[in-house]
Amino acid sequence: MTLGGPDQETSIPGMTPAQAAALAKDHGMEQVGVRPPLGKYLVDLWRHRSFLITMSTADYASRHQQNVLGQIWGVLNPLMVGAAYYLIFGLLLGTDRGLEPGTYPTFLIIGLFSFIFISAGMNAGSKAITGNMGMVRALRFPRVILPISVAITELFATLPAFAMAVGVALLSGERPTTSWLLFPVGILITFMVTTGLALLFSRLVYAVRDAGNFVPLLTRVLRYISGVFFVISAYATGWVQILLDYQPVALCLSILRQSLMEQFPVDWTMWAIAAGWGVALMAIGTIVFWQGEATYGHK
Repeated sequence: MTLGGPDQETSIPGMTPAQAAALAKDHGMEQVGVRPPLGKYLVDLWRHRSFLITMSTADYASRHQQNVLGQIWGVLNPLMVGAAYYLIFGLLLGTDRGLEPGTYPTFLIIGLFSFIFISAGMNAGSKAITGNMGMVRALRFPRVILPISVAITELFATLPAFAMAVGVALLSGERPTTSWLLFPVGILITFMVTTGLALLFSRLVYAVRDAGNFVPLLTRVLRYISGVFFVISAYATGWVQILLDYQPVALCLSILRQSLMEQFPVDWTMWAIAAGWGVALMAIGTIVFWQGEATYGHK
């Protein structure tokens, strides 16, 4: 039920606007195109959690349904990408400076697979609203579901790759220790960072469509400054190293490597800062996205 604007004398024949608003409230009706309070918005998001999970799983399942090998591509694709990167950066360019012999494959695979997850969440998340305008205009639900669903879908898609990273670590000689228990925690922090970025870029691209051309460029830059295929401290020093080491993407890669690689002891300061980035990006991303809730689907 949509009530008339304040310039209308009545919204329903025989009722004043105040009476019509009270009647609508008694029956759980709300005016469309109005941003709800943040608390109510989050409660509504929780009520739609089944819808969120269903969207994510359906999107993940549909990715390879036209392929003969189906979901096996979820394993083959990261394997082939990892092999290509090892050939280029490990054998041809020799970017293994600062690493112990035999550890480069593990270092590369963990960094590469983690970055694939983050960059996919950023790129797909930036189109979460603009790519689903039909749904946005046809259905009423918290729009924040869309970028969060993208992040969950990309997590599902990357879980086989994370499992392969553990396998590569074992094959390269790493031995399981108690720090390996932190690997799922590191994945969770990486998911939080990815979700926060997806929320921010989704709002940005909806507000400024040309920004959609900027996101792929940013992910390419992050690929080369986040230590995906090299040890940052072996190539940078001073304040440059600090900036590169403690930006959120590089931190995610670092904590995941610390959980599986003996050469990189667990640095609790890095873990705390990474967790802080995750919480901050999700909180800021949610608020920024919520602020535009009333505008989605109106342009």
